Amino acid sequence: MDPKNAQPEQPPRAGLSEPFPSGRLTFLAPRPLPTGVPPVDHGHAVGEVNDCYLDFGTGATSVFGWQMTLGGPFFCFLFTAFFVPLMAFLMFYWLGNGWPDGIHALQGVFDITFWLGFWGGLFGFFILSLPRWQAYAKLKNVIPTRFNRQRREVCFVPEGQKEPIFVPWEELVAWVTEAQGVTEYGVQRQYGFGIGFYHPETGEKYTLEFETYGQPQAISTWEAIRAYMEYEVHTLKEIQDPFELQGPGDPPWEGVHVFRNSRKRLHEEFREGKRGMFYLTGWYLYHLITFWTIPNRLVEWEVRKIKRMSRKTLPKAMLEWSESLPEDQWSKPSEELKRQSKRVLELRKADPQRPVTEIFAQVDEEFSGVASMSA
Repeated sequence: MDPKNAQPEQPPRAGLSEPFPSGRLTFLAPRPLPTGVPPVDHGHAVGEVNDCYLDFGTGATSVFGWQMTLGGPFFCFLFTAFFVPLMAFLMFYWLGNGWPDGIHALQGVFDITFWLGFWGGLFGFFILSLPRWQAYAKLKNVIPTRFNRQRREVCFVPEGQKEPIFVPWEELVAWVTEAQGVTEYGVQRQYGFGIGFYHPETGEKYTLEFETYGQPQAISTWEAIRAYMEYEVHTLKEIQDPFELQGPGDPPWEGVHVFRNSRKRLHEEFREGKRGMFYLTGWYLYHLITFWTIPNRLVEWEVRKIKRMSRKTLPKAMLEWSESLPEDQWSKPSEELKRQSKRVLELRKADPQRPVTEIFAQVDEEFSGVASMSA
């Protein structure tokens, strides 16, 4: 059922949909055509963006991840340690002899549920934190996938290797997967985003797969990369700040400044009547349960940690390849990509509700004479 294990079997082309035993794989490239979805890096996988290149695979997690890691176990502790005894108090108060039975039930249940909630919360925190620490350990040996838009190439350094592999941007294969399976909890769906290529010299196939929350998020992640390579976005803020909570001088991550900007905007909207008291109260309760600004501070710590871990010796060839070029030496999009992109935009304008994969498939049929990479 794991969508990360799905691999393309047919020669790929944008719009092709290929079934596998537990789901479906849909190609978005080669030929990086505009998808029309917002270019958003939902998983915060992008680590650095500048005028020359974009690093993918070493970004920091979002503040929501830390909020769930801290707030989830804490909420379970509060519910178990205090809400359950309160329910016991009310039940024995109404069904028993009033206050004496209610207080007795409250004390007896609290003595059990407090420690049950305490140790259960600690265990939950440990379980939620474990994947994060495992990811940190992997980062020590991972060199990011680098997209160079001036050269219109992608640089890969596969795990366990030292020599970089350079792949033409328009030959990179990208796909999204949707898989489902039946477990004891019912039918579950999983989604993923993948990129792949053949080694230009050896012909060996390499792939990178990432799990996502859903298919729209997977397409948005690809669109963030595509939009950067085609000079449609230029900064990390553009692809990681969809709610515009970062000011002009703020760093491009979800630090304490994002929390303060969010609270300031909330009070402005409350005064203007756009938000009610119920929403305002809920916002404060949510952030109190998720430890106020601690998740934002942990994101700042995580950013510093990842930057320190990423300061490793990159291959010399990769460093030279990453140097900025004079503008007159920048590579240009192919004429085939220009024509196909224009046609995609025409079809989207004619029918905005039509699935982008259907549009890609139609464009591929119309330009069937264009050669594509074989996966």
